[in-house]
Amino acid sequence: MITKLTPYLTNEKLMTGGMAFIAASALGMALIAQYVFDLAPCNLCVIQRYPYGFVIAFGLLGLFHANKSSKATAIRMFFIGTSFLINSAIAFYHTGVERLWWKSFLEGCNVPELDPNDILGSIAAAPIVRCDEIPWADPILGLSMANYNVIFCFGLAVIAYASMRLLWKKS
Repeated sequence: MITKLTPYLTNEKLMTGGMAFIAASALGMALIAQYVFDLAPCNLCVIQRYPYGFVIAFGLLGLFHANKSSKATAIRMFFIGTSFLINSAIAFYHTGVERLWWKSFLEGCNVPELDPNDILGSIAAAPIVRCDEIPWADPILGLSMANYNVIFCFGLAVIAYASMRLLWKKS
């Protein structure tokens, strides 16, 4: 199977440009969910967007410098894969917060303890979007966007690392 995929995984423009396109598309979908469908992101949702930005930057850099050095492209693919892996880890952490497996370390994601004397102050200072609530889940499997992001980014990291390995061998 890997033999059939090798021509695609070693195509420097396809891999770097494709990864940049995929990351930009995922980021675009998150922004559409936020601004078109009014799904306001929590702090962890926003943090998950940063690795996509890094992938876009490394992918575009690789796209414009493709076919100059397979080793340089392999190194870029390493950073792309690592960015996706970090995103998958953040999304897994977010999944745990959503599923109430653990509390978030982020200040804006935790529910404050209410003091009866300061209920109005607590309500006014409360975050708009909590990380431990799932704003959207698919109706069939019940998975949230963070759940899908774990799977999506982990799979892309595996593909990026496979490409990196083959490009390194090629050079």
